[in-house]
Amino acid sequence: MIVEIAAAISAGASLVTLVAVLWTARRGGEGASDNRLDWIERSLREDFAAQARLGREEIGGQIRAFQAEARAAAERTHTDLRLLIEQKLAEARSDQAAQGRALREEVGAGLKQVGDGLAATLRERLDTVSKAVTEQTRTVSEQLDRVRGDNAAKLEQMRQTVDEKLQGTLEKRLGESFKLVSDRLEQVHKGLGEMQTLASGVGDLKRVLTNVKTRGTWGEVQLGALLEQIFRQDQFMREANCCKGSAERVDYAIRLPGKGDDEPEVLLPIDSKFPNEDYERLQLAVERADPEAVEAAARALEARVKVCAREIRNKYINPPVTTDFAILFLPTEGLYAEVLRRPGLIDLIQRDYKVVAAGPTTLGAILNAVQMGFRTMAIEKRSSEVWEILGAVKTEFGKYGEVLDKVQKKLQEASKTIDDVAVRKRAIDRQLRSVEAAPDSGLAALLTFDDPGEA
Repeated sequence: MIVEIAAAISAGASLVTLVAVLWTARRGGEGASDNRLDWIERSLREDFAAQARLGREEIGGQIRAFQAEARAAAERTHTDLRLLIEQKLAEARSDQAAQGRALREEVGAGLKQVGDGLAATLRERLDTVSKAVTEQTRTVSEQLDRVRGDNAAKLEQMRQTVDEKLQGTLEKRLGESFKLVSDRLEQVHKGLGEMQTLASGVGDLKRVLTNVKTRGTWGEVQLGALLEQIFRQDQFMREANCCKGSAERVDYAIRLPGKGDDEPEVLLPIDSKFPNEDYERLQLAVERADPEAVEAAARALEARVKVCAREIRNKYINPPVTTDFAILFLPTEGLYAEVLRRPGLIDLIQRDYKVVAAGPTTLGAILNAVQMGFRTMAIEKRSSEVWEILGAVKTEFGKYGEVLDKVQKKLQEASKTIDDVAVRKRAIDRQLRSVEAAPDSGLAALLTFDDPGEA
């Protein structure tokens, strides 16, 4: 505002000066020289510049003074406001403290009143509950006394019943136990009798094995049972004669068919040997742990096996009636194991005597292999018959195809006829749509036809 006033004053002074100069110039005549006008213009400009500087300086000082006064006034105003606010805050704090004290006193009084009411209510409730508990306790005590009495009576009754049942059960169990013990003792006596019978049987078996002839028969029976389990009766022979003109008979011989239909069959001799004395001496020496006796008994057993193999070769191997080898059957696995344990014995009798030693298990494997050979040869013989049957089946199958084609044509014709009948049916249905249907009651009378047989 001050700056605007100073600017207006300066502009007014400059305007007055300009008017004075113009009036002077006009009085001096219009023929004044240009120099005079230039001087006047410069003077005016310098005056204007000087006045402007003075006005700016004065205005700047006034502005600074105004700013200082305004700052001082603002500080005074801020201080007054702060003091006023502090005073108001202090008054508000005191009012709030007074209100808080009043509220606390009021709330405390209310809580005390509520607490007194609750205490009175709780006392009344506690008195009521105490009376109810006392009454319930008295009732429960009375009921417990009655239950104790009833339980005592029932327990006494149960004890008597249990005693009676235990007594009966005990007597029954004791009777059953005595009976079971008696049965077991009877079974023990019976088992002792069976053991005595078994002992006598063992003695009989020992006597059988002691007798050379009977021991050989036992080996032959075991060999025959093995052959009957694997082969048919017509596939092996008993007491077969392998050499014509000789009275020697091999225990069993397997009948091997020839390679062709015209070739005769070939016999495979199998003879049973049981050198039990040498084997028993070897076992006794092993039990005594006598190495010299074990070696001597083993050599004696080896010599005995060689003698048996030589006898089989000389008596029963007779190509081409028989095969070029025979089988020496040892009836027990223990005896066969001892023969196998002797180094080179099996190879020696196979190489020198053409005899194969076999125990029960080994002989079973050999016989199964021979049986598979029988089956293979039977299949080879029947292969031509099978081929002819397949040719006949092929011919009949061709005829069956022709008959099947004819049946297919007939079925196609029948299907076409059925389609034509269906077309005619639909045509008849279209024609009968306008005809009213007859009721069910008169339908049977309308559609009844006379039986030609009755006429």
